[in-house]
Amino acid sequence: MNRRDDTSHVHPPKRSEEPFQAVAMPVERASTVVFDDLESFELRVERLYDGFSYGLYGTPTSRQLEDHIAVLECGSRALVVPSGMAAMTLATMAVCRGGESVLIPETLYGPARDMAERFLGPLGIEAVSYNARLDASIAAMIDGRTRLVWVESPGSATFEVQDVPAITAAAHKAGALVAADNTWASHLLFKPLAHGVDISMQALSKHAGGHGDLLMGSLAVHDHALFRRLKDTARFLGYGVSPEDCALCERGLMTMPVRMRHADGTARKIVAWLS
Repeated sequence: MNRRDDTSHVHPPKRSEEPFQAVAMPVERASTVVFDDLESFELRVERLYDGFSYGLYGTPTSRQLEDHIAVLECGSRALVVPSGMAAMTLATMAVCRGGESVLIPETLYGPARDMAERFLGPLGIEAVSYNARLDASIAAMIDGRTRLVWVESPGSATFEVQDVPAITAAAHKAGALVAADNTWASHLLFKPLAHGVDISMQALSKHAGGHGDLLMGSLAVHDHALFRRLKDTARFLGYGVSPEDCALCERGLMTMPVRMRHADGTARKIVAWLS
């Protein structure tokens, strides 16, 4: 063995630059990212949002999934994080600060309500629970401290359907943002961003993944500045997703419409039998 052999082991030959595109998403793993020059390295913080600066903040694999979700959600940008719970926590922390409040429906996903009370509470962010059937009447509960209103339609377990446009109008009039947990309906049955909602969240572990073998959440938005706030908060919390899980989720998206139609048909047969 000689020194040249040692060097050759850590510097593989350059890959061909000939275009290559497979049907399936390629899995690209990375922690350290190589920069073309010193100037690119010094500007790496600006590459957090649209480029690549470190594996934790995005790889071509995760970016492709995020771009796909943004299209499906009718948004401009999307962000994937380790779970649906992570997405809900991230969205709330990115919008709210100590001394402010967030409104959450009584029907919201149970662990998220627990998070709001036991985790956000000690940080000075008050979680105020509201009746999911208030709809436009929620305006009476929104005050100067309210920064975010969560909706979930249909609601977890009890399946109340909320008047999302009415709630959104009331929140926006008071200067608050609206976030939707859209896991149950998914982007196939309801598109929150098309109804005025600011942040559309999904637990991709459910319909999108579809096979019970991955954990992931997503946040989709229209506003680029809001996307940067979410991305920065995710960075400070150290959120990252594996490229393997991103590829599994992308594969799940390809069959999601077929699976959702089948689930719908099966559910209707069960309801008819029960009737």
